[in-house]
Amino acid sequence: MKYKKYSANITDRLSNFSIVGWLILVNIIFSLIGFLFFALGKIEYIALKPTNIVEGKYLWTIITHMFVHGGLFHLFINMFVLFSLGSLSEKIIGRKRFLWFYIISGIFAGLLSVFLPLLYGDTPLGERIFGSPEIFMVGASGAIFAIAGLFVMLLPRLKFMIIFLPFFSLPAYIMVPLVLIITWIASIAGDFPIGNVAHFGGFLAGLLYGYYLKTKYTKKVKLLRRMFK
Repeated sequence: MKYKKYSANITDRLSNFSIVGWLILVNIIFSLIGFLFFALGKIEYIALKPTNIVEGKYLWTIITHMFVHGGLFHLFINMFVLFSLGSLSEKIIGRKRFLWFYIISGIFAGLLSVFLPLLYGDTPLGERIFGSPEIFMVGASGAIFAIAGLFVMLLPRLKFMIIFLPFFSLPAYIMVPLVLIITWIASIAGDFPIGNVAHFGGFLAGLLYGYYLKTKYTKKVKLLRRMFK
């Protein structure tokens, strides 16, 4: 009886653990495994590469790339932002809805990161803007930008801060597009390997889902905005 009661308590605690918490844990575990794959030269098994997908190879990387990161700093930044934005988002839209929104947005961002480089990344300028179809991609940024896009639509006046500029804040409808644009321009100018298409794809997915929620739950969204003026 005591064992059953103890097991039930553990089950209850696990079931009450936030989806954001689970996602962070999964990202950490997959990233640590990913570091081993990187060291062994087997990156193609976990990272997303446009030419692989169009050739029908390693199709599962459309999902796995969302949970793997290119280093500890990359992992820390993404998990910090996921915790900061995802916790409130999960409370607003609910656990199950948030999980599906996160996964579907990440997949959409990944697919866009496949097709745009394939269409436009075969020239030096196109590669700088959209990325090369031969480059591997990893990271949760697409799904995280989807969460940011959701806030732009549902709570546009919610103040956003940049992690490196904690005393500088702007409303979501200004800050999120601004970060997206500045990052894209900086990566083009400096030829940095940043997944701008994934960021944009996630942002677009967040806007679309936010618009759906805003039109379906008009009264709830108005009440929500009054709470977060």
